[in-house]
Amino acid sequence: MNKNHVSYLALGALIALTGACDSRDAVPAKPVQLDAPHLGLIPTPSHSNGAVGTFRVAATTAVLFSGAGAADVARYFIELIKDQRPDLAFRTPKEGAPASGSIAFVLAADEKGQGAEGYSLAVTPKGVTITARTPAGLFYGAVTLWQLITADAMQGLSVDIPALRIVDAPRFSWRGVMLDSARHFQSPEYIKQFIDWMALHKLNVLHWHLVDDQAWRLEIKKYPRLTSIGAWRVPSGQAPLTDIDPATGKPRQYGGFYTQDQVRDIVAHAAKRHINVVPEIEMPGHATAAVVAYPELGVTNKPPKAVPEEWGIFPTLFNIDDSTFTFLENVLAETIELFPSEYIHVGGDEALKDEWHASPKIQARMKELGIKDEHALQSYFIQRVGKFIDSKGRKLIGWDEILEGGLAANATVMSWRGIDGAIAAAKAGHDTVLSPAPDLYFDHWQSPGDTSPGRSNTLSLKDVYLFDPLPKSLLPEQRKHVLGLQANLWAEMMRSEARVTYMAYPRIAALAEVAWSPPERINWENFEKRLEPQLRRYASLGIRYARETQVVPGPRRRVSHDLEQCGGGYLLSLEDDAPIQGERAVFLVNITDPCWIWRGADLSQVKSIGATVGQIPFNFQIGKDAAKIPLHKPATKYGELEIRLDDCAGKVVASTSLEPAVSNLGLTRLPPIDLPSIEGQHDICLRFTRARIDPIWAIGSLELIGF
Repeated sequence: MNKNHVSYLALGALIALTGACDSRDAVPAKPVQLDAPHLGLIPTPSHSNGAVGTFRVAATTAVLFSGAGAADVARYFIELIKDQRPDLAFRTPKEGAPASGSIAFVLAADEKGQGAEGYSLAVTPKGVTITARTPAGLFYGAVTLWQLITADAMQGLSVDIPALRIVDAPRFSWRGVMLDSARHFQSPEYIKQFIDWMALHKLNVLHWHLVDDQAWRLEIKKYPRLTSIGAWRVPSGQAPLTDIDPATGKPRQYGGFYTQDQVRDIVAHAAKRHINVVPEIEMPGHATAAVVAYPELGVTNKPPKAVPEEWGIFPTLFNIDDSTFTFLENVLAETIELFPSEYIHVGGDEALKDEWHASPKIQARMKELGIKDEHALQSYFIQRVGKFIDSKGRKLIGWDEILEGGLAANATVMSWRGIDGAIAAAKAGHDTVLSPAPDLYFDHWQSPGDTSPGRSNTLSLKDVYLFDPLPKSLLPEQRKHVLGLQANLWAEMMRSEARVTYMAYPRIAALAEVAWSPPERINWENFEKRLEPQLRRYASLGIRYARETQVVPGPRRRVSHDLEQCGGGYLLSLEDDAPIQGERAVFLVNITDPCWIWRGADLSQVKSIGATVGQIPFNFQIGKDAAKIPLHKPATKYGELEIRLDDCAGKVVASTSLEPAVSNLGLTRLPPIDLPSIEGQHDICLRFTRARIDPIWAIGSLELIGF
């Protein structure tokens, strides 16, 4: 093969190229149904048919456009190819009708049968023509052509793409990803890069989680304390308390916020990629950062004094004073001015009602309004805010708790507590978006062998791909209310932008196909084959994606992720709080019963056990469950690591003091723990003594040391 030419070898078995030659004896070649793996397209198109021959794409190939808005798509396509295949860098696009030897982008408002985001793509030996009736459709056609050109691993001065015809349109109108920027701040540059990557998967909604207990990230001109105070916190753990800011003499605060100019820039960038940015302003719960900034918004006489560093569900709620609704309306007015989105997300989830229930003032106001209970009060709250959003020509969307107590007819429900919320919403005539836990929660591990921070139960690439977005219990007319689906990137355990990328990819590819492609085109084995060229594209784009791994424990040494955890409870893979900069150790731990078991260890020739341990903050709001966490009385003020055999409630056979580790904020290797003479295989159970739940002592690694 000529080193400066790339051919679609994989299609050789499908398309008889010789059929295009002049031969009186040859049987005329017929178009064939293309085998999607050989096209390397994700998401797979609605319809694709092969034809005879190929078209050679080279840097000299003219790129043409016609129709208002087509020029932007043509320029985007050229830049996309330039970034991936510099040797194929096209010249500046020119206005003109499709011509022989060209790539043409045609925007035709009277094009029929494709829908608002559909397109057709025709490749013949004479050229490529992409046609759509909207710029969005034309854009998605450009992405498909980019994938065709970059499907092969080899680089060259030209690429042969197969003759074919694709007619394509999305299954759902809402194809989204939620990015949590409240728990950890991502830079504006990263947000725009993330948007670029979404666009290459034909996703069209970025649900931007900007507000939560742990931070308020959106600049609101009328209320500057929301970001000057609410956007900053001291991270949990002992290590951050030692990181003193010389300017203040206090522990350094962590955080950031997005200025309104930055938001406008991000929204404009997204619009160029045909992505709608939906902002989320949480209410009536997840309000702690706002109440810290403006205590008068809270319910109690003792509002929180600092933005919390813990994860979980906080009791802090907004009160229901008219002045608080004025505050929220002013915030929403500025938000609406920044985001042209049809939808404004108001949260509505996990609003614990304890503060409302215990407040005489709230109870008196409920009686005055004729509201029977706190669930009905939340309905009143959401509907009152919804009327304001309606008055601005926008639509309210919220998590499925907004169904409680009744909901305005035009409100849209995002179902996260499984699919039940979507079913209830659709049956009640509300539009809905499926975003269920755990099915589409991308803070879960991608494979059982993962040792990165995250929720330890696995949500694999295949799990995402096989998610059924249309509940079978819905009637055909009810299914029309399902706008689409969305994956959620909750960022409690995604401290860095690299971690967000790692947790998102390649699962976003599976999400994209389920959201775009018709159900009859969903095929896991087929998708796996098409994923190979997609992963090569990820590498060239700088997307450091997760790879599926398996646990292969060593016979003499194991890390915490190789060990079994005791009991049920909250099993998490948690990052250490030290060092402040750089890589940190990660521990697998059941935060409600920290206990590790090495099953079936052969102790016949074992003299002692070597252990590395670490301490991590207990920074979780888990309500009354915290009082149920077992504590084991220490023998000394430092605490001990205890070893039991076969039964975690049995007799201690060995222990060692934690004194060497108490003052060390990172990993500590303890002195070898001598064992009595033991024959045969036994379960080793390890547990720490401690006087309180914070910090959590955790096993880093264990080693069986012989005589």
